[in-house]
Amino acid sequence: MKRALLYIFAFLCIQFLAQFVVVTVYSLVAGNSAADVPPLCNIATMVLFSVAAIVLFLKMGWAEASRGFLRSRPWGVLAWSVVASLGAIVPSLLLQGLIPEWTGWAKELADESDRQLRGLMGVPGGYMVIALLPPVIEELVFRGAVLRSLLEWKPERKWAMIALSALFFSLVHLNPAQMPHAFLIGLLLGWMYARTGSIVPGVAYHWANNTVAYAMFHLYHDPESLQDIVGPGVRPALLALLFSLCIFVPAVFQLHQRMRRV
Repeated sequence: MKRALLYIFAFLCIQFLAQFVVVTVYSLVAGNSAADVPPLCNIATMVLFSVAAIVLFLKMGWAEASRGFLRSRPWGVLAWSVVASLGAIVPSLLLQGLIPEWTGWAKELADESDRQLRGLMGVPGGYMVIALLPPVIEELVFRGAVLRSLLEWKPERKWAMIALSALFFSLVHLNPAQMPHAFLIGLLLGWMYARTGSIVPGVAYHWANNTVAYAMFHLYHDPESLQDIVGPGVRPALLALLFSLCIFVPAVFQLHQRMRRV
């Protein structure tokens, strides 16, 4: 448990330091205050943070980089990971729509997180820091380091450790509106890691999920709910949910059949 908490603390510290460095340099060069930092600085922060975190976690041996899983040619597992991610999009949007609107500090935190995300979506380089870097660094840290250490700590309580890692994963998103979705996805990603011993299936799932979010932002001009995509009314939403479950459930079944620990 101590190692898992250490990894999360390091993850957060690197993120804070990267932001501090980028904002300080920008303020010195441009002469503006931290409140005037443009979205491009957030992109620079994410790049610096990702590179620093990957180097640190691999150099310290907190996470492992192994080609063993890819040598097994798990193309079916990776393909079904992507399909499962696509099937989870509509249930995720419905879940977020059912969550009551936050008030007070939680609403301010959620609004600020949404503002930053929308800012990244609309600038060059946004796809890289939304759909390419986060899947790698978050899977490396939360599955490759945090969950691995928890499973080594309590191997006989696999699902409890997966749930604990999913809880940590949801909390670090720092957006109350995203936490339920992040927790459920963390359970699925944790299960995939426990079955394969590799972060690669999780990276594939994570990449597909973030790519769809990025695409919907641009195709539907920043949709705020499922109704903005499928249209108003209960029936279109239920049909979209049924169609998504017809994708998601078989995909999870296929993953269960195909995933074998290397």
